[in-house]
Amino acid sequence: MLIPFQSIIGQEKAKHLLAISFQRQKMSHAYLFRGPAGVGKKTCAQAFAALINCAAPGNDEVCGHCPSCLKFHSGNFPDLLQLELQGTASSIKIDQIRELKKLLTYPPFEASFRVVLITDIHITMRRKEVTNSLLKILEEPPANTLFILTGDEAGDILPTILSRCQIISFYPLPYERVAQALMREKIDQDTAITLSAIAEGSLGRARLLYQEELLPLRREIIENLLSLAPDHPDTVESVFRLAEKAAGMKDNLEELLDLLTIWLRDVMLAHKGLSARVISSDLRACLPEACRKWDFPVLAEKLQRIDRARRQLLHNCNRTLVCEVLFFELL
Repeated sequence: MLIPFQSIIGQEKAKHLLAISFQRQKMSHAYLFRGPAGVGKKTCAQAFAALINCAAPGNDEVCGHCPSCLKFHSGNFPDLLQLELQGTASSIKIDQIRELKKLLTYPPFEASFRVVLITDIHITMRRKEVTNSLLKILEEPPANTLFILTGDEAGDILPTILSRCQIISFYPLPYERVAQALMREKIDQDTAITLSAIAEGSLGRARLLYQEELLPLRREIIENLLSLAPDHPDTVESVFRLAEKAAGMKDNLEELLDLLTIWLRDVMLAHKGLSARVISSDLRACLPEACRKWDFPVLAEKLQRIDRARRQLLHNCNRTLVCEVLFFELL
């Protein structure tokens, strides 16, 4: 897919630095795009690869109709090599690096620059032999080859890699820009505003939360917690059903607990008259009832229960049982 360089949301400083280096034809042989997950590092790398290979760029933008642009658009650009994890692997395999080395012995097929994109370097480069092999390539890069690595700002990246790359910093996106992007994808305004705040400026994380349908499950849990009474005959069955659903979220269960924590924090803010700082915009209508049902000390205790559940999950306790106990305690 052809991504216009100037269409990248936010990241004005990063785009400016890259555009200047392109205009002056003084690009580094290796860049490290470093910042939070989901803020556009990989997308920007792909867009920059298209820009520097466009036959007729103008105003730091691709033309969209030259042979290079058309091949980017169809996903058939031969000189963009992307190195990513294979299947359930926790690191790039040494065979992938060896294959890359073999390809780099030949000149680019047809482009001005061959671009090698290696994503999530803080994860993919965990094996020593893989890292050492990559370092040798970065020390003696082939002609007309540009490396772009992406990495989490909090990730552990070896100093030897950092020293061989020009670091381009990426930052969380303004919440309103994230919300606007989500609304363009047909997500309603309240949900978009909530997702942008919960994701803390990460469009990628906001999209993941939406795709995994975590907000609807969070709403269902909260509405049941507000309506159920501990001594009601239907309570046990409802709690068991919700616990089963929550446990079924698997890798997203911790994210769900984070959403419940944010909700309880919102109720605390409402208790203190600080509703303007509430994150869960889509659940504002539930705040008055929550404030009536739970006072401040009770809310603090519920937060402790969620923290305890997190610790239990880290010790591989039965997920469904942990959720059952937690939801009974949150009533």
